[in-house]
Formats: sequence, structure tokens, C-alpha cells
Amino acid sequence: MHSLIIHLPSSTARRPNVERLLKDLPNAQVVEAVNGRDASQISKVRSQNGTLHQPSYPFALTPAEIGVFQSHRRCWQMILDEGWDYAIIVEDDLAVTPEKFRRALDLLDPHLTTDMYVRLPPKIRETPAALLAEDGDMQLMLPSQIGLQCCCQVVGRDAAARLLAGSEEIDRPVDTWLQMHWVTDQPIHALLPNGNAEIAGEIGGSTIQKKTRTSGKLMREINRAVYRAKIKRRPQTP
Repeated sequence: MHSLIIHLPSSTARRPNVERLLKDLPNAQVVEAVNGRDASQISKVRSQNGTLHQPSYPFALTPAEIGVFQSHRRCWQMILDEGWDYAIIVEDDLAVTPEKFRRALDLLDPHLTTDMYVRLPPKIRETPAALLAEDGDMQLMLPSQIGLQCCCQVVGRDAAARLLAGSEEIDRPVDTWLQMHWVTDQPIHALLPNGNAEIAGEIGGSTIQKKTRTSGKLMREINRAVYRAKIKRRPQTP
């Protein structure tokens, strides 16, 4: 299996971690991220502010979020162009525990198809709507509620094609869009726990978060809670 590491060359503080990932992941290579802060790189992206799909998303897309979405689309396209059955796609703030990661891939291998998208997130937040396989405490599941973040996932060729076709125009961040399985027509599986960790705080902080004025934080949290409640009304089912 091949591995794709999304990395923005200007994020020099993350380069040592990229070097570790190149050693820790199978057949790994770096994919240059789309820099959303460079207007020329996202000028042709068709986007709206939360109104393309229902429920509507209450926050405007930031240039950085557009760049992240397009970086994942670049990886999905690469899977198709290279003719791979699947690939691991990771962001450059991921840290893996090699032994646990190999164990996770061994558990996944007999069940993986080109139609699958499997998250290996750092945080254990999902609970199964259906359990596909387990090894001790490690479970491969179809979660009822799809978690956020795109730190690490295994994406099949057919899933990549489906997601590319469905994201020619975007209106929310990639992880938020992927939660909407009724829009993407893409079931999202998860493998937990997996030994992965997010270490953005140790290597320069987030590249997409923006500061919010204190006066706006309460309303933002209210809008976020309302939106998440709407998403929870649409669980995945076997």
C-alpha cells in the first residue's frame, strides 16, 4: 500500500515530523499541499458559504480550509491517476506508533475494498453501528456518527472517484463534508484505537484555525452546537 503525506513546504517546523512519517508509513511520499492563503492556488475553486447542502453550515469557508479540502482532492486524484486500489492519506501533524499502525493495517487488510474510506483518527469518539472485525481492543467499525478531522485515512480507488465527483463545488471544510454520508453517498468506516496522535501543538500549531473575538465566541459555539445536533439526526446505519 502507498502512503501520501500532505505537507506545505513553507511549514518548516513540520518538516522533521514529515521525515519521521516517511520512515514510519509504507511506501510513503510527500504531496505538496494546496496553499489556501495563496489566492492564485484556489482562484478556480467553486465554493459557497454553507448553502450548497443541507443542513446549511453556519460558518464561512476560510482560505486555509479551502486549501485543505483541495489538498485531499489532490490525493484522491492521485490514487486514480496512479491506478492504486487504495492509499493511506495523512496530514503532516500526525504521529504514528509503528507497531500499532501495522497491527491496524493487518486488521483492515482482509476487509478492505476499493469502495471504502476508513478513518484512523487520533481521538476515540465513534461508537459502532456495525462491527466488521476486532483484534483485542482494536475495532474496525461502521460508526453511527462520523467524527471530525482528516489526520489519517485509507481511501479506496472507487471511494476517491466518488468523493472527487461530489466535491467539484464545496461549501464547508472537508471533514465536515465527509460527515454528510447522505450527500456524499460514501459510507465512512473507522478503526479504533490505532496508536495515532495529532501533534500540531508540538510542531507550530494549527495551520487552519483562526482567532475569534471574545464577543463572538458564544454565538459561534451556539451555532456549532445547533449544527452538530442536526448532523446527529442522520446516523449511519448498516
